[in-house]
Amino acid sequence: MMPEFMIAGLWGLVSGSGLLFGAIIADTFFGRLTHRMIAAIMGFGGGVLIAVVGTELIGGQDPPGLGPLAIFGLLAGAAIFSGSNWDLARRGAKHRKRCGECVEQPNEQEHHGSGVAIALGSVLDGIPEALVIGMSVAGGGRISLAVVAGFFLANVPQGLSSASGMKLAGRSRRYIYAVWIGIPLLVCIAAGAGNFVLGSAETLAPAILSFAAGAVIAMLAETMIPEAFEKAPPFIGLITVIGFLAAYLLAQH
Repeated sequence: MMPEFMIAGLWGLVSGSGLLFGAIIADTFFGRLTHRMIAAIMGFGGGVLIAVVGTELIGGQDPPGLGPLAIFGLLAGAAIFSGSNWDLARRGAKHRKRCGECVEQPNEQEHHGSGVAIALGSVLDGIPEALVIGMSVAGGGRISLAVVAGFFLANVPQGLSSASGMKLAGRSRRYIYAVWIGIPLLVCIAAGAGNFVLGSAETLAPAILSFAAGAVIAMLAETMIPEAFEKAPPFIGLITVIGFLAAYLLAQH
């Protein structure tokens, strides 16, 4: 039987591959995807993530509710993500999820080192999902289809919008594909490593999942919502709720 950490790694690769899928769409249809189209897809992805947090990370805890340790984990996850994101934003990664039509990503001439910062920021965005997947299969547990599908669906618009912005900023295809091939592989490794290191700490699972939930919510607020709601298409709120509903219904099966 395959070791748990390898199973976690494979599921991490599956969910992370949504980023590459989105980047391929951006590369294939570059110039034909407007900001409003991308914003609509990003809004849908944001709704999916809200559902994953609500039903799987917070709502799916046993026993239900948030104890003191879980509350601390939730706040710590958000604080660490926001602090790391603030540091990377100063290095040129603030607009890494922007498609470039409303707000442009910097190029290397405008902000030296921004290419590395954007890549690191994209890695940062993938760490919470890797942590969730690693913990989900701990102790022989079965990973929820809603978790994997939810992260995959949320990753597609992130890769799509960010890759579009990279192309408008003049980044090479080699750089773009290196980022979006490399990050799913890193999510794979991180999910496996997270399972190997933290998988036996079942008593800490609520706090660890809450930590990931806090980081996901912070990532959503700081990197996805700005792209989805600036000069948004009509009914962007409804589109976001449709994404939430799709992931919620998936979680019920």
